[in-house]
Amino acid sequence: MDRFAALTVFVKVVETGSFARAAQRLDVSVSSVSRHVSELEAHLDARLLNRTTRRLSLTESGRVFHERCIQLLADLEEAEESASAATIKPRGTLRLTSSITFGERYLASAITEFITRYPAMRFDVELSDRAVDLVDEGFDIAVRIGPIGSQNVVGRKIGETRLVCCAAPSYLARHGEPRTPEELSSHACLTYEYSSLRNVWPFRDRDGRDRNVRVAGPVNANNGRFLTALAAEGAAIVNEPDFIVGPDVMAGRLTPILRAFAPPPASIYVVYPSRRHLSAKVRAFTDFLAARFVTQAWTLAVPAKRARNNKK
Repeated sequence: MDRFAALTVFVKVVETGSFARAAQRLDVSVSSVSRHVSELEAHLDARLLNRTTRRLSLTESGRVFHERCIQLLADLEEAEESASAATIKPRGTLRLTSSITFGERYLASAITEFITRYPAMRFDVELSDRAVDLVDEGFDIAVRIGPIGSQNVVGRKIGETRLVCCAAPSYLARHGEPRTPEELSSHACLTYEYSSLRNVWPFRDRDGRDRNVRVAGPVNANNGRFLTALAAEGAAIVNEPDFIVGPDVMAGRLTPILRAFAPPPASIYVVYPSRRHLSAKVRAFTDFLAARFVTQAWTLAVPAKRARNNKK
């Protein structure tokens, strides 16, 4: 038995959740994948996977073994990169996940520049606004906004974003502009499904006091750009990050409101599993994004402190 091949196949099966998908990713037959896993279980004299007609799941022994395999393969990759001068430059496939809008607007151009610099790099990208488990789903890195939310990952800050409360000029002409956060309770507001407090919007006043407001409205959705499009049509008020509403604000389709009550910015992180070593590709792309986003193209909202100074 080729133990390295068997470990690689086993990790890929767990990562993809399927013998067939693992075979497709590895460009081998399904029977070859099944054989490697069976031989590995026989060698260890332990069942690693529970197999049913619908799904695969790790046994307790399989879960512990999988964690060690992930570390072992990462260490081996790091050793190979350190041993060869030819691999100083990043190479291989980087599995990345990000929110849909940030990925489309900012990561697409970043990845294009990166693969131009490093032609041996490949990217496997999943754009999703849901919370993705890097370890369980086999991703190398994620770009996340706000708290990284797990003790099993490490985050490196690469930028900041601010929520911008705004509405279409047509909406404000019909309903008037709220002057305090509390006035939002009498307005139609668009809510975001994946927000930790879906119907509560955070604000902070000039004295540093939080003024969180419960809102309601005609539409709740799981995509910020969709909500922004509704707001630009005059449907209701939206409260989304500057990198989402920016184009509509710049074009005059949306007008920022309550700017003196802007909450503190949220951090943008590159997040990766907490391993002892970082592969060259993860380290290089993380450094690249940190340098690229020093100047943040999406910055739009006026910080609350600056707005207060302008009033004095």
